Amino acid sequence: MTLYHVILLFFASLMAFIVLRPLLFGGKRISVADAHTKLAEGTAVLVDVREPGEWQSGVAAPAELLPVSDLLADRRQWKPFLAANKDKEILLYCASGIRSGSAAMILKREGFTVANLGSYRRWVGAGLPTRKP
Repeated sequence: MTLYHVILLFFASLMAFIVLRPLLFGGKRISVADAHTKLAEGTAVLVDVREPGEWQSGVAAPAELLPVSDLLADRRQWKPFLAANKDKEILLYCASGIRSGSAAMILKREGFTVANLGSYRRWVGAGLPTRKP
């Protein structure tokens, strides 16, 4: 493989990532600072979509705990939450941003206003409050 091919492959990969990133991470991303502001204003709600076993390490203090598995199944927990928050922006996070991105895509298709915060580590890294469930 020549240097030309390596450079071409690099730029093709970069362009593919840029194009596919919204699909991988659920479209609209939100910064931790913007999420914190919207939560303080009461215009948004925060949801941790990790599974219950993952919550033991800690969760964002204002987060609702709604596993993505319930969103994909019978929605026993999600239905009342969505009904109560239909007029608010739903901010989602998980361990890496992938599951929250998938949840964001599903909810967006259903007409909800959503944004993907990404990972729990971003919340912790910003020094924002956490709690143990």
